Amino acid sequence: MIAGRLQSALDCNVLVLNRHYMAIRIVGARRAFSLLCRELAEVVSLEEGSYSNYDFESWCELSQLRREFEPDGHDWVSTVNFHIAVPRIIRLLFYDRLPRTEVKFNRRNIFARDKNSCQYCGKRFPTSELSLDHVVPRSMGGAATWTNIVCACAKCNVRKGGRTPKQAGMKLIQKPVRPKHNPLVHIHLGHERYHSWKQFLDHAYWSVELK
Repeated sequence: MIAGRLQSALDCNVLVLNRHYMAIRIVGARRAFSLLCRELAEVVSLEEGSYSNYDFESWCELSQLRREFEPDGHDWVSTVNFHIAVPRIIRLLFYDRLPRTEVKFNRRNIFARDKNSCQYCGKRFPTSELSLDHVVPRSMGGAATWTNIVCACAKCNVRKGGRTPKQAGMKLIQKPVRPKHNPLVHIHLGHERYHSWKQFLDHAYWSVELK
């Protein structure tokens, strides 16, 4: 049971800011702790509406207090000697580069854009039960682009076959487009755990790269 909780805490996501407090990517808790331990980053913590900064040592000390007074407010990693709260945000101390502005064209972002819904029947499915469909089939010159790839369930994919939606007597729920902002960030922000990210994810920095 303890191992399960540890695994869950280490699977949490952490927002990474550059030295100028601009959001640049999302990493797992393991990577965040690695950066903190090597003194390459510090914790940025939301406390009563304002943000405070902590190095790794002071974050460990603060974690002991929070473990005592607000244990349900954090995800915890436990060692033999102490408990440490998983930070929600870290800031890189020596990194000035700006965030990427282009959303990567990959399977994960397509599923996120379409919200795991078949774009023909509208039903939601687990990722494992969805495939990617070329709206205009490759056999007709259809390219692998944001505007020609959609999620489709197995039933609709078989029904459509190697035809266009019009030829198959089917309609797309919505026209596929290139996302202006990373669709996965919207998914994370829907979780109360990542509420403190909002301050740093204004419209200029929505395209956070995931590693």
